[in-house]
Amino acid sequence: MSFKPLDQNYEKKVRESFSRQQFMNFIGAKLIKIRPGYCEIHLAYKKELSQQHGFFHAGVIGTIADNSGGYAAYTLMPADSSIFTVEYKLNLIAPGDGDLLIGRGQVIKSGRTLTVCETEVFVVKEGAEKLCATSLMTLMAMAGKADEPIEKK
Repeated sequence: MSFKPLDQNYEKKVRESFSRQQFMNFIGAKLIKIRPGYCEIHLAYKKELSQQHGFFHAGVIGTIADNSGGYAAYTLMPADSSIFTVEYKLNLIAPGDGDLLIGRGQVIKSGRTLTVCETEVFVVKEGAEKLCATSLMTLMAMAGKADEPIEKK
């Protein structure tokens, strides 16, 4: 699908927002590709991100799905907006047994307020990609709300 961003500086907006996500920095996630309606995020394996069998934890897989879909949607939102995930469903297809997670988010339908995205999360082992999760999500544009930290009182 081909989408036209509402903000010509969408890539800068997305990269700046991603850099403010302290959790993504903490786990070591990297923003790899951005284009209108698409986002790809990579995360290298660390044992601290694993579950009891040594695979990527499902919560980490869900995080990559949420962020890749969310930033795919954000590429199409106005410059003066922020974004929130309204809902997402994650299907775990296979164990996250590998050295790298790749999340690829793609917009299905972009609306004025709500955007629907699908994501695929792949695990890479010995150079081969294997689908380990899919998700379907709805995201909301928060018009006029700055995409920056809210001060805690």
